[in-house]
Amino acid sequence: MIDATATKTNIERPEMSVNKLTAAEIKQIPVVLGEPDLINALLQLPGVTNSGEGTSGFNVRGGGSDQNLILVDQAPLFNSSHLYGFFSAFNTDAIRDIKLYKGGIPARFGGRGSSVLDINQRSGSDKKFHGNGGIGLLSSRLLLEGPIKKDKTSFLVAGRVSYAHLFLKLSDNDNSVYFYDLNGKLNHKINKNNNLSFTTYFGRDVFQFSDSFKNDYGNTILNLNWNSNFSDDMKSKMALIYSDYVYNLNINLVGFNWKSGITNYAYKWDLENYLSDDVSLKYGINTTYYNFNPGVITPDQPDSQINYYKIPDKRALENAFYAELEHSVFKKFKVNYGLRWSSFFRIGPEVVEQYENNQAVVYDPSTNTYGEANPIGAIKYNSNQVIDQFNNLEPRAALSYIINDNQSVKASYNRMVQYIHLISNTTAATPLDIWAPSGNFIKPQLIDQYALGYFTNLKDNAYSLEIETYYKTGKNRLDYIDGANLIGNRNIERVLLNGHTRSYGLEVLFRKNLGRFTGWISYTLAKSEQQTKGRTNLEPGINNGEWYRTPHDRLHDLSVVANYQYNEKWSFNANFVLQSGRPVTYPVGKYEFQGIVVPRYGKRNQNSLPVYHHLDIAATYKPKSDNKNFQSEWTFGIYNIYNRKNAASISFRENEDFRGKTEAVKLSIFGVIPSVTYNFKF
Repeated sequence: MIDATATKTNIERPEMSVNKLTAAEIKQIPVVLGEPDLINALLQLPGVTNSGEGTSGFNVRGGGSDQNLILVDQAPLFNSSHLYGFFSAFNTDAIRDIKLYKGGIPARFGGRGSSVLDINQRSGSDKKFHGNGGIGLLSSRLLLEGPIKKDKTSFLVAGRVSYAHLFLKLSDNDNSVYFYDLNGKLNHKINKNNNLSFTTYFGRDVFQFSDSFKNDYGNTILNLNWNSNFSDDMKSKMALIYSDYVYNLNINLVGFNWKSGITNYAYKWDLENYLSDDVSLKYGINTTYYNFNPGVITPDQPDSQINYYKIPDKRALENAFYAELEHSVFKKFKVNYGLRWSSFFRIGPEVVEQYENNQAVVYDPSTNTYGEANPIGAIKYNSNQVIDQFNNLEPRAALSYIINDNQSVKASYNRMVQYIHLISNTTAATPLDIWAPSGNFIKPQLIDQYALGYFTNLKDNAYSLEIETYYKTGKNRLDYIDGANLIGNRNIERVLLNGHTRSYGLEVLFRKNLGRFTGWISYTLAKSEQQTKGRTNLEPGINNGEWYRTPHDRLHDLSVVANYQYNEKWSFNANFVLQSGRPVTYPVGKYEFQGIVVPRYGKRNQNSLPVYHHLDIAATYKPKSDNKNFQSEWTFGIYNIYNRKNAASISFRENEDFRGKTEAVKLSIFGVIPSVTYNFKF
């Protein structure tokens, strides 16, 4: 959780594979361009990676970025970054607490297969008006909070905006690249046992290149929460949620407009009973209605050659009921176990194509390739008519055995079911990615994870050590046939195949919690693989049916975070990251066809980019002030201080000077980047 408490390990609770960070820790980690970044902080923890510098999303224990459930005050967020990954979508100033569940996920969470990032926004102060903010080289932020009615009703509003595009305009550059977001919260205490709050989040990114190209995308969240204490032993949380993600693309050169997105409406009711000092029971229900817009193309000019084209919307209803029990079986042995029942209904109106032998993908043995099947008919479903449905039980269990006051051993198992899927042909999440529901040809993902860990606090909690090992398997993970066209595809099922996944690893987290010098060392040794076999013995599947590394596979991942409080005015921070290069597929040969050189590629993801590493440093100066109502600080940072040119990708081309010779070309995004930020609060 983000708070002011020490980050010692909880020895007793049957809770494992959970990472927490304090607010100070997040803000101390040096980042690109000096903006405090929640996602970057998570990447310094074991089992959490991404696809490289300047990429969106994050990956947990070998899972895809779409397998992370990101909740902001219980509302789902579908894109976690600004500017394609350069900034996090979260304003750290507005966050109250977070928890990242990597395994042992309680039964109250569901809908994704890999992790849960649970974020709660702060409530504004109901005592006194406050504010804080920061001014950086490329972005600024401001938060205001205070009472509307003292001790009764409060507000909080926080905003961020980037302004790099203003510098472009000073040089007569017509291009614009910027983002902005707004967090808001109204909180009202009805009485001592009932509290009502309304939360909102709105974020947008805009890319505009002269008058020829414009791209904007973003999230909108509205959430009404009612928390009640029926008694000292029984609590209730009720929520009404609206969440929307939209992507727009305009290309003026061809008169082309593209729009896609996903919208959902949800209701949640969670109850908690304290049955005794040793037993607590949590149970509840939730339901979510989805509307998927896979894409619509419209002309934006009278003489445009583009015709109106819309991929029909898809709709679905997801329901769940859960119950989980936590209790002390005896003094040294505590257990949390639960069961989640989930159902998913794909509903009309929709016209669903039919295929011979119910196979949307066909295999051609003469060319040893897969292709798109031709429809042989279609079935029309009316509004709210059930097209397909799924029901699943998701058991969860976690236990802790307390060796002594400072040591424990924990184990957990959870099954997760994911009914919605991200359609993407990139290794990292992008705004253009499209979400699709399970149905006739796309089955739900089923993920099982087992974990075992040892936890200890040392020297009166000055140090802590967490060691975990895990094994995770998955079914129905989507893969794509070679040459798949994913964007604007009306029948996306014709390029998809189902595969199996497995990931396993060892995670170590050693912290120094107290003293002038604090920080942690995080190390992960892990594998993440996928197998997509042929549907019959005659089909090769993907990669000849053999296991291959997923794009999220990292054999080694090391992070070192160090913070030193020199005196009341100066503090220093450093962050070092070292990772194995992410998997890629290189050509192993080439041939010439009608004067064109065509590369011949090897097995999928059998190669790796070079090792990735960088060192970042920062210094914070707090000037002495006689004004107790206003405080400020300066933060100076250098990202990638030794100017490491990490490879974002490596491509191959024919050498211009020596025909017939092939050369490798490395693309790097960041070199050394200095930053300075002025922070203040009043």
